[in-house]
Amino acid sequence: MAVGPVHPDRRPALVTGASSGIGAAAARQLAAAGHPVALAARRLDRLEELAGEIRAAGGEAVTIALDLIDGASIDACAAAATKALGAIEVLVSVAGDVLPTKAHDTHTDDFARQVQINLLGVQHLVSQVVPDMVARRRGDVVLVTSDVVRLPRPTMSSYVSSKWGLEGLARAMQLELEGTGVRCSIVRPGPTLTEMGSGFPAESLPVIMEEWASHGLMRHGGYLDADGVAGAVLAVVGAPRGTHFTIIEVEPEAPVIGDPATETDPGGPP
Repeated sequence: MAVGPVHPDRRPALVTGASSGIGAAAARQLAAAGHPVALAARRLDRLEELAGEIRAAGGEAVTIALDLIDGASIDACAAAATKALGAIEVLVSVAGDVLPTKAHDTHTDDFARQVQINLLGVQHLVSQVVPDMVARRRGDVVLVTSDVVRLPRPTMSSYVSSKWGLEGLARAMQLELEGTGVRCSIVRPGPTLTEMGSGFPAESLPVIMEEWASHGLMRHGGYLDADGVAGAVLAVVGAPRGTHFTIIEVEPEAPVIGDPATETDPGGPP
């Protein structure tokens, strides 16, 4: 891929998983901050709705199909984003998937699919976008992980494993990119109200959450909203040169005791 020209005041961003949740929120906030955004995901109808919203607010947005299982789709996404917006200055990797099964009950093919989506597909996209950043001596890579890296949750073994791997990738990249002008950062959210996990069998949720609670992993009923995590992404990308946020962990504030407005537990998976 040819190296694009440097535009000091134009920082196009490619956001994966932009059809909902943290990805969509990050794209909105980046666009509001003046970044042209390439919205990438499988659900093009959702992307078109978001792109229309961004354009109506005066921003610049394009939509691109992306399937992290398909290497050709990843290559095409990177090429299309660059062609549409110019050299990509910001890569925000949010797309992911979670499978509610234990390691010994998961078929290896299903486990491998999770690793492909959450880790290997991300590395593939990095390999298509970051070399141009290095050649231009500027850029930001933001990998959104999960607090399951710090606090592994049972019944999410493939997700935990792939997110551990993703943070390992980020840590290695931070060393590899030193002195290149390209910053690689981790944004690690805690339990967040998004569509991820919405496909869990309803009957399994009480069992899963009771197991998490038995391990001390459900300390309170607070949840983040996607905008809160997106704000961390924007802070990382907007940090002045000479500043590198290597990792930001964002956790939900505990509900305020005695305040009915915050004591309500929305329930559901993280």
